[in-house]
Amino acid sequence: MTEPFFFTPAKVLTIGEIAELTGAEPGAGAPLARSIRDVGTLEAAGPSALTFLDNPTYADGLARCRAGACLIAPRFESKAPAGLALLRTREPYRAFVQVASALFPSALRPSSLFATDGISPSAFVHPSARIESGASIDPAAVIGAGAEIGAGTVIGPTAVIGPNVRIGRDSAIGPGVSLTHALVGDHVIIHAGCRIGQDGFGFVMGPTGHKKVPQLRRVIVQDEVEIGAGTTIDRGGIRDTVIGEGTKIDNLVQIGHNVVIGRHCVIVAQTGISGSVTLHDFVALGARVGVNNHVTIGEGAQIAAISVVHGDVPAGARWGGTPAKPARIWFREMKLIERLAERGAGGRATDGDPAKD
Repeated sequence: MTEPFFFTPAKVLTIGEIAELTGAEPGAGAPLARSIRDVGTLEAAGPSALTFLDNPTYADGLARCRAGACLIAPRFESKAPAGLALLRTREPYRAFVQVASALFPSALRPSSLFATDGISPSAFVHPSARIESGASIDPAAVIGAGAEIGAGTVIGPTAVIGPNVRIGRDSAIGPGVSLTHALVGDHVIIHAGCRIGQDGFGFVMGPTGHKKVPQLRRVIVQDEVEIGAGTTIDRGGIRDTVIGEGTKIDNLVQIGHNVVIGRHCVIVAQTGISGSVTLHDFVALGARVGVNNHVTIGEGAQIAAISVVHGDVPAGARWGGTPAKPARIWFREMKLIERLAERGAGGRATDGDPAKD
């Protein structure tokens, strides 16, 4: 069995070109004409690969580094072995990402899984659908009546695009996605297995049963959004569900009906957002956060992983816990509980313990 590499470099960069691209300062004697065609970790990168160091956790690996060049924070430079070509920068990882993106642009956006050029003969495209020139439709995809798909967009195999859905240009819809009752912008990535635009979970509960509430609005996904595999986003009931420009959503996230998410938010895996929640711009939710319905989270607020948010969060706040609260209070409570538990188990309270006699 052969062992393929799935990404090949689109170009080769010299160390000098990397310095110009990133603004990094070459170290003394750095061979500016040396070619770089790959990237890797400190210990695995070979003589034609670029690596980086900006975290002290990995500093011990610098002594064994044999990379062609290393983007490095100034505080680690003195630990570098002789002969290692250094590129000094305050943000090595950001610079590393710049270079990796230039070398491997195909890794930034999914492409056709069947090397389809245009519409596959085995795709099911309704005669009234409008597909711009340059779009690609993979085998077994279904495009509903009146749907519109922009140039440069890729629709993966077995994806289902519902009637009258609009998808902009240069977007990518992964295999097995179902996308209904939705408007999707340009440069959007929706990864495999997402479910977007289905009914929101709305019922009027009663002693004789639960009456379904009609879900009448849409999902609007603005430009430059990325949505991870297996994520579900319900359409709105009485207002549109909106995902703001530039927002990044991880795998396995649930977003309920009527939710409005601002621009450039980050929502990490297994988070659940209940109906009618509003997130303002640049909000960050850690993994497995739960947000109760009708909550508003202010601009730039951050919620720690495995927290449950029951009430509104002010702009710029850092909250955590169950229920979530300001981080300083949460940390104080956890420390107090830890000390009380130690005392209850026969341990001795330390000086400054609020529970000390």
